[in-house]
This record gives sequence, structure tokens and C-alpha cells, in this order.
Amino acid sequence: MTEKTEFNEKIMAGLENSSASALDIGEKTALVAILGRPSSGKSTFMNTACQEPVSIVSPIPQTTRNAIRGIVNTSLGQLVFVDTPGYHESDKKLNLRLKAVTEEQLVDSDCILYIIDTTREPGSEEEMNAALAAKYKDRLVVALNKTDARESNVKAVRSFLKSSIPGLSEERVFEMSAKNDEGINEVLKALYAIAPVHPPLYTEDMYTDQDVAFRISEIIRGEAISRLTQELPHCLYVDVADIESRGTNGKMWVRAFICVERDSQKGMVIGKGAAMIKSIRMASLKKISEVFPFKVDLDLQVKVDKNWRQHDFVLNRLIPQ
Repeated sequence: MTEKTEFNEKIMAGLENSSASALDIGEKTALVAILGRPSSGKSTFMNTACQEPVSIVSPIPQTTRNAIRGIVNTSLGQLVFVDTPGYHESDKKLNLRLKAVTEEQLVDSDCILYIIDTTREPGSEEEMNAALAAKYKDRLVVALNKTDARESNVKAVRSFLKSSIPGLSEERVFEMSAKNDEGINEVLKALYAIAPVHPPLYTEDMYTDQDVAFRISEIIRGEAISRLTQELPHCLYVDVADIESRGTNGKMWVRAFICVERDSQKGMVIGKGAAMIKSIRMASLKKISEVFPFKVDLDLQVKVDKNWRQHDFVLNRLIPQ
């Protein structure tokens, strides 16, 4: 076992032992894949349901790149949510890989939660998602999201559902606002109703199974995405190169790189007088310190990995098949 692996396990053990009071978990357990178009509110739903920042939330489409797990424990049982990349039409290599991740998770799941943004008119992309959801109608729950918004059109979306997924019971369709934590409990109860009887997969004090390096990389990527514009959010990834425990107080030292495709993009991430990279570093440090019960020192740099989205070896590392 490497030093990095040992340190990772030490941190995860510390997180599990530092949880709040124990909970008597029920006997139902389900792996729940979340399906939906980009920006439909999948990540917001999972973070709200888990009451923890498990997945990046951003107004920029296609933010989620991996099947990210968030765990909800109640007296009814355990729901393990998998936030999948937004399912959309594209022939780019990276996006085809993201579609494959979503499709694989649907096949392996016990339940499927299909989230629809009621503020957007259903189009060809929504039809593609609905057609995929219809294949798993027997284990499907649908959540009509953003019903609190003025432009929400629930009636039109319900009509779309009737034609796209014929035979879907009205009892499996719910209205909610993931952002405002409205209607979430009803969605959870519906998922528990169709969940199989099975022992929990995780202990009751866990809310995600992401390893330390991945969580840190996602925090940094989230802070970078929220500050960068145009195509830059899609042109970057974060590589956590080193994690070490330094000193007797267990301080965590992290060296990470924000990787972009071109030299011009590197300058934009660094910013004038290094203002942008400093801003990303400080915001990332704040969030990392909130997640992990250790003092953290972050060495954050920017480097160019030319045309990385076309390289299979990079995609295989970022999005394992």
C-alpha cells in the first residue's frame, strides 16, 4: 500500500468517525441513478437530499463528468444516488464518454430518478432523455423541477410525459424545487417505495464514497468554473498530483494543477497579477477546510495539456470506463 493510499484511508476514516449521532437505518437499500438534461438540477437535488456539497452545482451545462455518489440515510433505509453527466446530443469524444457513463449507471441501478426542468420547453434533447427513461419505466420516478420559477410550465411538461412515457403512473410524478428544498421528501418516499429490501451498502455516517483526491479536485474545478467564462470551464480539468500529511498536527498538504488545452487559456486562468488563480486557490481552500477535519495547505498551479479532450489516456483517467 502506498503512502498516498494510506493517507487517503486515514482521512476517510476520520470523516466517518467525526459524524453526528447514529441513525437506525431501515432495511431498504437502492442505488438510484439520476437522469436528466444538462442544468436540469440533478446536482442541486443530490446536494439538497444529502444535505452536503457532494456534486458541483453550476449554471454552466455539462459540469458533472463522473458518476458521483451521494448517500441518504433515514429510518426507511438507504438511498445511494448517482449524479450522472447531463444526457445530451453530441459527437465529441468527451461528450460521448459522458453519455456512456450515464447509460451504464441506468443499467446497474435499482431505481431511476428522471429530473425535468419545467422552465424549458421539451425539445429533441428532452425527448432523448424521456426515451431512455421509458426503457426503465418499472423502476422510474419523475421529478418536475424548478416549479418555484415564474417561467415554470408544469402543465406542458406533464403533457409531454404522457406522450413520451405512456403508461407512467401519475403517482410516480412529483413537483419540486431542489434549490428551495421543496417536494424533496415526497420524491425520496417514492423511491423508498420501490427500493428492494437489502442491507445498507454504507455506514449511516457516510454521505459520499468519493476519495479524498477526487473531492479536492472537484472542489477546485467548481471554484474555477464559477469564475471563468466562455469555453474555459469545458477546457479544463484538475489533477491532484500529491497529498501528504506534514507535521505532528496532521496538516494536509496538497499540490494540484488546473490543466487547460492552450497557452492562451493558461494566462486567463492565472489572471492579471495572478489575481484569478489566487482567488480560485483561496475559495478552494475555504471549501476544502469545511469538508475535511484537518488544516490544509494548497499549492495550486496551472499547466497546459494540449488538446487533452482528444486523448484517450487522459479521458480514461478522468472518466474510467
